Amino acid sequence: MKKIILLILCSVWLLAEHNYTNALIKEHSPYLQQHAHNPVNWYPWGKEAFEKAEKENKLIFLSIGYSTCHWCHEMEAESFTDTDVAKLLNENFISIKVDREQYPQVDKKYQALYMAVHGERGGWPLSIFLSPKREVFFMGTYIPKEEGYGSEGLFNLLPSFVKLQQEQKAFQEAIAKHKKTEVQTSLKTIQTLKVMGKVVDDIATQFDSTHGGFAKRPKFPEASKLELLLDIYILNGNKKAFDMAEKTLKKMAKGGIYDQVEGGFFRYTTDNAWQIPHFEKMLYTNAELISVYVKLYEMTGDKLYKKIVEETITQMEKNYMQDDAYLSASDADSDGEEGGYFIYEYLGIKSALKEKGWKAKEIEDVLSYMGIEEDGNIDGDFSQPHIICEAVPSELEKFKKYLKKVRDTRTFPFVDKKINTAWNAMMIKALFEASKIDKRYFTLGQKRLEGLLWRMYPLQTLYHQTLIGKIPTQKALLEDYAFLVDALMVGYERGYDESYLKLAQTLTDEAIAKFYKHKRWYLSDDGIEAYADFDDRYYTSALSLMLEDLVRMGSLTEELKYNAIVKETISHSGAVLETNPAFAPKLVHTFLRLKEGDIIIHAKREKLRIAQTKLDKVAYPFILSRVQESDEYLACKTTMCFAHDKNVTKLIEKIEKAVK
Repeated sequence: MKKIILLILCSVWLLAEHNYTNALIKEHSPYLQQHAHNPVNWYPWGKEAFEKAEKENKLIFLSIGYSTCHWCHEMEAESFTDTDVAKLLNENFISIKVDREQYPQVDKKYQALYMAVHGERGGWPLSIFLSPKREVFFMGTYIPKEEGYGSEGLFNLLPSFVKLQQEQKAFQEAIAKHKKTEVQTSLKTIQTLKVMGKVVDDIATQFDSTHGGFAKRPKFPEASKLELLLDIYILNGNKKAFDMAEKTLKKMAKGGIYDQVEGGFFRYTTDNAWQIPHFEKMLYTNAELISVYVKLYEMTGDKLYKKIVEETITQMEKNYMQDDAYLSASDADSDGEEGGYFIYEYLGIKSALKEKGWKAKEIEDVLSYMGIEEDGNIDGDFSQPHIICEAVPSELEKFKKYLKKVRDTRTFPFVDKKINTAWNAMMIKALFEASKIDKRYFTLGQKRLEGLLWRMYPLQTLYHQTLIGKIPTQKALLEDYAFLVDALMVGYERGYDESYLKLAQTLTDEAIAKFYKHKRWYLSDDGIEAYADFDDRYYTSALSLMLEDLVRMGSLTEELKYNAIVKETISHSGAVLETNPAFAPKLVHTFLRLKEGDIIIHAKREKLRIAQTKLDKVAYPFILSRVQESDEYLACKTTMCFAHDKNVTKLIEKIEKAVK
């Protein structure tokens, strides 16, 4: 009888849970599926929604977010499941829900507009209100249901927008305010030393000298900025550049932004000291940081950085790998609690260890080392592990295994099982880079690349994203081309498989044809006029990386047309190098590569493989290598060779003398 009652209750609960179904039910995106049963009549981004808005003369509410976004969940729980909010939206608006990972070009377009209008970054959720003809008249991020958080709230805003539409003059003024003016300025000739000095000085004004990093809070890793600082140090010995990068990377490695129990980085921290993360783990964050830590380990030999590389790869393989593809992200929440899977309570852990027979000093040593304290740093009683002592306790590894067992009793956060081509390519590149530390990562990178191409490049057509078991349908974006070409070129230089370089060139040429029009780069070729920009804060700018891909492709193929496009692009939209280079570190890196010049080492395949470890240590960041049937090692620039020797050590001496 009890079982029957439970079944009836479950059936009632399921019916109540799915009282509403909207047009998102047909979408594959996990984020859109999360909203498919909201009472809001959501539409996916597309022709149907926009035509309906224009036909019915209704305002458009465009809401952009993603599946592991904490405040997106908050806004949904508070407002999008509320029938009163839904009524206001359904009666007067066409509501469109966008997964920013599915349509990064849409997100980028409106984030850029938000920045232009408000003078600060937006974020997610991004809430945009448009006229029936898609003209923006209001922009916000998280908007509460009631007045609060500096916002009038949806209950006040939505009726006011309906009224505003009826007052044509005021409505047009609001639209005009949001019209973005495109300003293009030419780039003057800049000496590379001047650029390096300026960017280091600009970054120094952002630098947190106590904790590392380049902001107060929230604090993001900013991998491209760290890579640039390390390469500037290699180029000109700027100690300030190196110190800022190493301090940041060491503080992060010991901080709460790094998962001290299982490895891998969270997306950002909400405090200055890298202690308290927002508990999302993103594929792109980890992939980009692996490559930077590989570089720092090569420069210093500090085993801490090698450990970070190995642990991060291990956790990505364990928790974010399925059918030879990396999944996109994991949520911050576990069983409704932010960080619930990751945090620990001091008294509970201490009591449990006592019961296991641990000595009091052993317990205090490990708890103190891992920053698990009685007061806690998360909601009072709980602590996010972070290293605060120099002396490593003798029982540390045993303690970490125990903390992992505690986690095994908890629910792992929701994993977004979306397969994103650009982000997978980042991780594959990271594996190829990590092969400098351990050659087994090269074999793993080959396997993961094969899996990605099989799934996302069928019949020589590149796609942006899909889900496990689904056939991809969305054509690739600029970022997919940029990061995949990058991975292929790095992979080529670790194993000299000519098919990698051939495919990289094919994709490069396709990218130029699809996205480079009228001397401007676009994020997509689907009619959404979203310009590519140089912003690197969340992850490396697709445009800046594409330009660096072109420079390297020109060097490896000796086709100067690629460099010409880079120069043309910088000439038309590279004023940021003069005004605010710290804003676009990857663009600065590309500019330095263009001006300083690649050095390409030519030799037979086996000779290059034998020399690989030594070539990795050359004190110049823009070293490439290409198979050529030569009995000697040749060191060349794009249009000429300047040194040769049968002994690679002697050739390296000639190179380092030349670059000095």
